[in-house]
Amino acid sequence: MFAVIKTGGKQYRVAAEDVLQIDKVKGDPGEIIQFGEVLLLGGDDVKLGLPTVAGASVAAEVLEQGRGPKIIAFKKRRRKNSRRKRGHRQEFTLVRVTEILTDGAQPTKSAAPKAAKPKSAKAESAEPKSGEPESAKPKAAKPKSPKPKSPKPKAAKPKRAAAPKAGGE
Repeated sequence: MFAVIKTGGKQYRVAAEDVLQIDKVKGDPGEIIQFGEVLLLGGDDVKLGLPTVAGASVAAEVLEQGRGPKIIAFKKRRRKNSRRKRGHRQEFTLVRVTEILTDGAQPTKSAAPKAAKPKSAKAESAEPKSGEPESAKPKAAKPKSPKPKSPKPKAAKPKRAAAPKAGGE
């Protein structure tokens, strides 16, 4: 089954597990978003929307929020000493389509759990944890030994300037 959705003024043909780069939409990575403007549902029987298919939506998981490559807009008016240089990076959202929903159904897959940020090593070592075996406690890191210095090659002696010739002025 596939669907044609509209977002950001553009239309996309999508199927389950497709990865799309669309114009920026709100949502954190791992969050599930829904696209309600479904223009067409395809597969065994085709449903064409007028202008959209009633009760249909597409659920997608946000993978990444990012910015595209830099585009340089340089304008010059010759013989007028007029130049303008502007840069622009278009923001985008990378999404993976999880499922195509019909008849007003809600997405079955929930958002991916956010990974907890690990505590810093100093904070963990400062807090003694009781009830844990010794092997589970963090070990102190070994200090790195300095790298042995390699002898530097001796510099070549500079050449002397030639002495002035005798008998000249």
